[in-house]
Amino acid sequence: MPAFLDRARAQTLMAEAGIDALILLSPEAFRYATGAPAGVATMWRRAGAVAALVPADAGLPEMAVASDLFAPTFRAASHITDLRESPIWVEALEAEGFDIHAPAAPQIAARRAAHPGPSARPSTFEASRTYAHLREALAERGLSQARIGVEMGAVSAEDWPQMQQALAGLTLVDATRLIQRLRAIKAPAEVARLRQAVTLAETGIRAVQAAIRPGISRDALAGVWSDTIRAQAAGLNLTSAWEYISVGRNPWGGNAVAQPGDLIKVDVGCLIDGYTSDTGRTFVLGQPPRAAADIHAALLAGFNAGFACLTPGTPLSEVHRITTQAIRAHGFDSYARGHFGHGLGTGPGSEEWPFIAADSAEVVTPGMVLAFECPWYITGLGGFIIEDQVEITPDGPVSMNSLSRTLLAI
Repeated sequence: MPAFLDRARAQTLMAEAGIDALILLSPEAFRYATGAPAGVATMWRRAGAVAALVPADAGLPEMAVASDLFAPTFRAASHITDLRESPIWVEALEAEGFDIHAPAAPQIAARRAAHPGPSARPSTFEASRTYAHLREALAERGLSQARIGVEMGAVSAEDWPQMQQALAGLTLVDATRLIQRLRAIKAPAEVARLRQAVTLAETGIRAVQAAIRPGISRDALAGVWSDTIRAQAAGLNLTSAWEYISVGRNPWGGNAVAQPGDLIKVDVGCLIDGYTSDTGRTFVLGQPPRAAADIHAALLAGFNAGFACLTPGTPLSEVHRITTQAIRAHGFDSYARGHFGHGLGTGPGSEEWPFIAADSAEVVTPGMVLAFECPWYITGLGGFIIEDQVEITPDGPVSMNSLSRTLLAI
């Protein structure tokens, strides 16, 4: 995967924040900045397993720290040439030309002499080595006493004292939101992955719709979803998939069996090269009960009103207000939802910043890809969701979905 960090935009944001360089630490941000996988040492989500350094001055080179195990993979994948290695617990050795019929020990000794490795390895990884590399790289770039933006959202309270001590003399400030702003605007290749993901997901939703019948279980429908997308994923780098399918009056789980009048909520996503889609539709077996029709009509009114507001420059808080207002206008004046959608990308979950929320300070911006949703989960009636994946263009919102948003009777 190529690196998607827009260095010119990063330079602008750093100038606005008075920051001389960025340090990215999470595995998602590391891959975003470098184009290379972060490696296994990030599985514990502890700071210091990897790092990417991006100076504000475009004339200064970027630098990365990765594990020695993943160094060859990094060099093959990334545009960054200044790579510094940190040992992890895995013992590995390049041994091209190894004679499998000769004694192993002298061959290993000769290769180790030519390519010395650590005499001992850490139990996991050494954050101190990563921080030492960062300090050295900053000094080489004339930034040993600079103001450095750190992805603090990836630093635990336990990790912080070690980082602070290792980088003493630098002014470390929280740049988590700045990095989120960078990642919120998608490159064309990122948008392409998200389009592939949602197209595949809709293939699975159509298969679920076709399988709905009296007596089918929730788990059977989930199996139809999973089997369909995996069968249709040829040529795509499908890295994972997820589903929140519910059947019947309990939207929170259980292997319910579909009966006439039951709601079937399908909220699903596919990950293409780590980029997740997010789409939701609601079906009903037979004719919808009056209460279900009333609620879905209110949610659809809210969706239509909010979608129309997803135009560049509109505050996300205003989209939230308009959507809430439209739903409440249908008689549900107690309806309250914290957010009506979110960004999409490669985060550890299906939801990324920014959020379409009442307290959001962000505005709709071209280049964003948002999941816009109007759900309601009512135990005793069932689960409802209308959710599209939306690309924000200079001319306004463009849905990546093709499925009907109506409450479809099966």
